[in-house]
Amino acid sequence: MEEREIELASGMTLVRSEGRGRPLVWTHGFLNSIAAEDAIGLSALLRALPGVEVVRYDARGHGRSAPARDDAAQSWPSLGGDLLELVTELRLERPIAAGASMGTATSLHAAVRNPGALCALILVVPPTAWDTRKAQADLYRAGAALVEARGAAAYLDAMRAAFRAQPMPGFTQEMQEALIAELASKSGPDLARLLRGAAASDLPDPARIRELELPALVIATRGDPGHPLSTAEKLTELLPRAELLVLDDLRQLAHARGDIVRFLSRTGPRAASAAEIDVYDPDR
Repeated sequence: MEEREIELASGMTLVRSEGRGRPLVWTHGFLNSIAAEDAIGLSALLRALPGVEVVRYDARGHGRSAPARDDAAQSWPSLGGDLLELVTELRLERPIAAGASMGTATSLHAAVRNPGALCALILVVPPTAWDTRKAQADLYRAGAALVEARGAAAYLDAMRAAFRAQPMPGFTQEMQEALIAELASKSGPDLARLLRGAAASDLPDPARIRELELPALVIATRGDPGHPLSTAEKLTELLPRAELLVLDDLRQLAHARGDIVRFLSRTGPRAASAAEIDVYDPDR
């Protein structure tokens, strides 16, 4: 495992690489980080993927990366730009873009901006989008207002109360506390900026997504209003080369690793199409 700091236009970004092979760049979820995803067990999806170098990084304003300078810098399109810049800085040749929740949004915004920079997409628990986005955005704006009026601790107390009132299937109390601990490390202004940036964000325009010819694996769970199955189904309908895997809850995500391995074996620059196979050429 290698860990280093990379200077992007947005500031310093912590990058961790593990494994050898073709690159897969993973963007974590909203209000998360490398360390938080390790704590809640989500990183098990990516462990020791055969023939793959997994590159994980703390997105702008998260974990050990530099905070965003303003609300717009925290938006999903801006994070998509950061992902493309990171790919260039690390000299990664057409990596797979993958991520969970906000990481799905980051990967899609990067893909519609420069589809030739990527070779495939793995989109895990896509967030609210389009018709369902407004209600989630209102929650984030209310959270930012609460942070600014009463401080970050008041927002964290409200999160605990929300978890108790509406438990998320498969999201244990230990996982909740790991997420809250990540948020508790932020200053009030930085936390409010994160929330406002997410509130002003959405997935790319469906017409732009429909133009993407990248192979895509969409992984969704049931029963989570923050990551509704409707978003995953719409993405699968829009993306010309997408397949959908639906799990009952977050506890089953660990079992999706095999589906990811099978998807990777069928995609990427080394996966030949029928038109590229030459029975007289051992390399093809």
